[in-house]
Amino acid sequence: MVAHLVRLKLILTANGLRRNAWVVVGFVVGSLYGLGVLVGCLAALGYVSTQAFELREMTGVLAGAGLVLLWWVVPLVAFGLDATMDPARFAPFPIPRPQLLVGLTLAGLLGVPGVLTLLGALGSTVLWWHEPRAIPAALLGALLAVLTCLLGSRALAGALARVVVRRRVREAGVALVLVPLVLAGPILTRLVPAGYSLKDADVTPLLRVVAWTPLGAAWSLAPDVAEGRWGQAAGRLLVALATVAAAALAWDRSLRRALVEPVRETTKRRDRGLGLFGRVPATPLGAVYARCLTYWVRDPRYALAVVLVPVLPIVFALADPGGRLVVVAAPLSGFLMGWAIAADVAYDGTAFWLHVASPLRGLADRWGRALAAASVTVVVVLTLSVVSAMLSHRLTLLPALVGCGLGMAGCALGVASVASALVVYPVRQPGDSPFSIRQGATLPAFLTQIGGWALVAAFSSPVTVLTSLAVAGHPAAGWAALVVGPVLGGGVLALGAWLGGRLLDRTGPDLLRRLLAMT
Repeated sequence: MVAHLVRLKLILTANGLRRNAWVVVGFVVGSLYGLGVLVGCLAALGYVSTQAFELREMTGVLAGAGLVLLWWVVPLVAFGLDATMDPARFAPFPIPRPQLLVGLTLAGLLGVPGVLTLLGALGSTVLWWHEPRAIPAALLGALLAVLTCLLGSRALAGALARVVVRRRVREAGVALVLVPLVLAGPILTRLVPAGYSLKDADVTPLLRVVAWTPLGAAWSLAPDVAEGRWGQAAGRLLVALATVAAAALAWDRSLRRALVEPVRETTKRRDRGLGLFGRVPATPLGAVYARCLTYWVRDPRYALAVVLVPVLPIVFALADPGGRLVVVAAPLSGFLMGWAIAADVAYDGTAFWLHVASPLRGLADRWGRALAAASVTVVVVLTLSVVSAMLSHRLTLLPALVGCGLGMAGCALGVASVASALVVYPVRQPGDSPFSIRQGATLPAFLTQIGGWALVAAFSSPVTVLTSLAVAGHPAAGWAALVVGPVLGGGVLALGAWLGGRLLDRTGPDLLRRLLAMT
């Protein structure tokens, strides 16, 4: 049965690659990228292997512990990355649970992350080529560490499955992870003094603690054996074995529960009238506007951008205490939020059939989507313009920032209105993790972004030039930007909505056909 499960994983992967050429291209590009990262890490380990013992021990234990931590934490927020071997799918079949547990564990190694982790763990033994007696311990520690990654990840995900399945909990978890990640770099830049080197850091206390934890115990076997610390090696081996055993038991328990009571998301319906649909004109444009504005409020794929954009001024202020960089926040937010509707049709998925089957003109569709995005974007741009001007201590730049932000938003909305009428590509489905990437999405999305961004930059160049002059100390240019920006953005938006609407009238059925092929 274990062999059948492993074979099933391989068959599912192969079938996914046969769907279209873009899936193969995305898989190859992703694999080559991962392989490049692996080669770079192994090269770095090879260099460290020629350094002092203390540096080798620190690198092996702390880097290995970080890898285990990533395996444990990422599935809690990156839900939906790979659901092909979801245990709940095997609930109808009488598969012995121990065999299912072993089979799913081995199947977890067959993905790109699993293979790269296994190769990287085994390759870490290069740190100890100076001490031959430590190599067997390094190999044993690497295998135990990989099992700790796989079993610990499954155990934590299974234990918290009934909590993570709630949409609001997932959204809050993603925000709690992404916001610190965005702020981590600028904060460290401010806290770490100039000229600071890692050689100045004393991580010995941290190393001693991590080496006795489930995260680092397996990675500590090789340095202990190399130094002849047999008592510590035995103790840390027990910690590593106990971690693997505890993770296996925890996953077995959650697996038993998942097979008997599969986790499903439940929603409570509360009827509150028509919502936004009851507050807009009863026209096709009004219906599209209300639906899309509802997405901006309730769909995490849009709402997450609204949550992260206000962090931009903080990031720029921390990265550049002089306040020169913070003035970019408002124009950049206008561009990013305006461009978000480039994937609107793709986000609709197969539900786009309603737009195709209804007597809905493309012009009404384009304007409804653009006005919904503009309702949110204008508020964000105006707010960030005021905040940026205050943080930079240059209130005279406020007219320029408002004009540039609105101009960039209008240009982005106009170009995106045309792009989404021509190109659709696989995107995250409702409920998917923001870290997940649909197979075949990478290259088409990349080409669309590059071409669209270039057009937005070209159309908005007059207002960006005026804003640059205002930043350089010409206040009159700022007032000119306040006039030129909205007029230019509105003109590009009107042109884009008209052209995108005409294109959508012709390409609507073909877009729907491509969307159906992606499901």
